[in-house]
Amino acid sequence: MTEVRIHDGESFESLMRRFNKKVQHDRVLSEVRRRRYFEKPSVVRKRKKAAKLRKSRRQSAKYDEW
Repeated sequence: MTEVRIHDGESFESLMRRFNKKVQHDRVLSEVRRRRYFEKPSVVRKRKKAAKLRKSRRQSAKYDEW
C-alpha cells in the first residue's frame, strides 16, 4: 500500500504531487488496469511471450547498430 506522510507546513498540492509520483513509481495504476478484467492463463502466456520477443528484438537491434 502506498503511503505518504505530510511534512510540517506542507501544502495539500505538494502532498498530492508527492503521492502521485509515488503511485507511479510503485506501478499501482498499471497493476489496477491489468487486473481490471480476468485474463485467461493462455492469454497471459501469449502476452508474456510477445513481450519477451519484443525485448529480444530490441536487444539484438541494439547490438546490430554497433
